[in-house]
Amino acid sequence: MANAMKDDPFSPRLQHELDHLKSIFNETDVYMFTKDLDGRYTYANQAVLELFGCTLAELQGQDDRGFFDLEYSDNLQNNDRQVLEQRVAIAREEVNYLKTTGEKRVYWSVKKPMYDRDGNLSGLCGISTDITEHKLIEARLAEQHKLLEIILANVDAHIYMKDSQHRFLYANQKVSDLLGVPAEQIINRRDDELIAAANACKLWRLDDRVFETGELQAGEETLTDSEGHQHYYWSVKVPFMLANGTPTLIGISSDITELHQLKEQLHQQSVRDSLTSLYNRRFFFEMCDKNLSMNMRHHLTSVLMVLDVDQFKSINDRYGHPLGDRALIHLGEVMQSVLRSEDVLARIGGDEFAILLPNTTLSAASSLAERLRQHVMQSPLPLPDGDERIITISAGLVENREGEQMESLYARADQMLYQAKQAGRNCVASKER
Repeated sequence: MANAMKDDPFSPRLQHELDHLKSIFNETDVYMFTKDLDGRYTYANQAVLELFGCTLAELQGQDDRGFFDLEYSDNLQNNDRQVLEQRVAIAREEVNYLKTTGEKRVYWSVKKPMYDRDGNLSGLCGISTDITEHKLIEARLAEQHKLLEIILANVDAHIYMKDSQHRFLYANQKVSDLLGVPAEQIINRRDDELIAAANACKLWRLDDRVFETGELQAGEETLTDSEGHQHYYWSVKVPFMLANGTPTLIGISSDITELHQLKEQLHQQSVRDSLTSLYNRRFFFEMCDKNLSMNMRHHLTSVLMVLDVDQFKSINDRYGHPLGDRALIHLGEVMQSVLRSEDVLARIGGDEFAILLPNTTLSAASSLAERLRQHVMQSPLPLPDGDERIITISAGLVENREGEQMESLYARADQMLYQAKQAGRNCVASKER
């Protein structure tokens, strides 16, 4: 009797272990089941029963037609058939539609053939994990990634990622177009492998500060293209740590070349005379003020020359204002060709001009002024009829006094110009009477 109890397959100990195993199966979040050779369920854990809304007794003997819409869940039967016919294990995604609700569910299913004690095929066993939410998240991430790629490819900015060794980890289409290299060929290459080393060094200044400080850096950067044209960019570079701990930066560089050119143009307009392109009165006076301050600090002297065109009104009256304008432009070009690089020439207004001669004595300035007067007289203005009109100038020069302000210096120079006019024009006055 004792031996019979020992050999009983359903002894209390074995039953306990079986119940414990069932309990484990029922507590898991995966779907566990077995099917016979005809695809009918022979066992399912609690997760499957709750999904189908039935008991194990109600489930046993039924196939998938009672629970799934097989018209849209055909890969389910195809997978079962492959396991049973080819006697192979499979692991793949299955998309199933629940018959009761029409709900789409996605599973990662592992299915294997089962054999009886004699080695005969008896059915299959399967473990399916519901990855529906995971697939939805994956789809949303893929959609967001695609959207991000579209944005990055079409945004009007150069966007890139680099590591601390200046190697590109990402580059959008704008960067690819700028460098003339496909984006995939930019990855893992350094700036100096793609552009001139001198240009690369300029870009590394902001890059290095990002890695040194761990803080956002922003500033203007320049690049010179293959034709020698200068391009200006406003760059914002942000530190970013990759999941593996690699420090990187994300850069956004916007082309501000047109803005820079406009800014330069506006600056030129603010300091230049619109007719002659010489410095205007306001900017000239600012430069003279700075020069006088420097003279006072370093005990230097400079000379201010004020001049105008002799009988300029007669040119306008006889030839018209357009030719008068042309005469002023011509005069500016002629005088500029005589002056030194450090000398500053400006149109003060009308036909009046002024020249600042820095760090110059009155004697040296007088010699320069005389050469200037003669060169102007020897460079006549071409007339529309092919003739020429000789232009002459009168000039007054003064040397600055210690601590003198611009208003006083200009007034004295203007007085010397008046003396040159009184002396008969076409001359230079450099001494006060």
